[in-house]
Amino acid sequence: MKLSIVVVNWNTREFLLAALESIRRKPPDAEYEIIVVDNGSTDGSAEGVSQQYSDVRLIANKENIGYARGNNQGIKASRGEYVLLLNPDVVIPEGALNRAVNIMEAEPEVGVLAARLVHPDGRVQQSVRGFPSPWSVFCDVMGLSRLFPRSRLLASYRMPWFDYGRRSDVEQPMGTFLMIRRSVLETVGLLDERFPIFFNDVDWCYRARRAGCRIVYDPSVTVIHYGGASTRLVAPAMAWESRRGLLTYLAKHYPGWRHRPLLWLASTASWVYAAALSLRRRYSAICSQTQARQHRCNASERRPQ
Repeated sequence: MKLSIVVVNWNTREFLLAALESIRRKPPDAEYEIIVVDNGSTDGSAEGVSQQYSDVRLIANKENIGYARGNNQGIKASRGEYVLLLNPDVVIPEGALNRAVNIMEAEPEVGVLAARLVHPDGRVQQSVRGFPSPWSVFCDVMGLSRLFPRSRLLASYRMPWFDYGRRSDVEQPMGTFLMIRRSVLETVGLLDERFPIFFNDVDWCYRARRAGCRIVYDPSVTVIHYGGASTRLVAPAMAWESRRGLLTYLAKHYPGWRHRPLLWLASTASWVYAAALSLRRRYSAICSQTQARQHRCNASERRPQ
C-alpha cells in the first residue's frame, strides 16, 4: 500500500462527502486507502460514508474523542508508506495527490509535505507559521507583529512575509493537508493527545524538526480549503480551546525558570485576547438578533391591516 488518507470528521457531513467525492472522481495512480474517523457526529456523517462510499474504511466513534486522538486511531489503522492527514473540509483538485506522492518518491529526504491552501475563490490562505515561543506569542497578542509585519524579530510567529508562491523548508504548516512518511511517524511518534483540537500539529512538527525531519511546503500541490467547518459550529468555545492549546504547548516546550516571566506575560495577554474575542462575538450575535427582531417588527407595522 502506497498511500493512506486519514480524515477525522465531526458534524461536517456535506464537506466530508465532497472531499471523498473529489478523491474518487480523480484518484491517485498509486494504490491507496481512505480511513474516515467519525467522532460521534449527529448529522448523518457516518451513515453517509457507509451508504455512499463502501470502499472507505469507517471508524465510527460513539463520542467526540478529539482531533488528535482521532488521527491517532486512523494512523494506527493505516497501512500506507505515506500517511496523508486530511481535513474533511478540503476538496482535492485533479493531479494534486499524484504530485504529492511523486515528490515523496523522488525526494526521500523529505519527511513531511504540506500543500498550498486556497479559498474556494482562489485566494491563498496563510497556512505557514514559525514555532510559537513566549516571546513571539507576546509580540503577537500585544500587536507588535501587526505594527511591524516585516520584522523577523517581532512577527516571527505568523510570518506575514512568507512567500506562498515559493517552495520552502518550513517549521509548522497548517495540519490541513500533511503527507507524512511512515518512517518519520515511527521515529517521531503519534500526535500528543494532550492537545485534543489545536496545536497538536504544531507540537508534532516541532518534535519532527527536532528529530531532523525536513518539512517542505510545495505550492505545486494546491488544494481547496473551506476552513473551520467543525470549529465554526462552536466558535466561542474554540477561542478558549485554541488559547489553552497554545499555553499547553509553551509549558511543554519552554519549561524552566528563565522563561517564566515572559511566559506569564504571554499567558495573561493570551487569555485577555481570548476573552475579548469571545465578548466581541457575543456582542455581535446580540446585535444581529436585535436587528433581526427590529426588522420583523418594522415589517409587521408596514403590513396592511
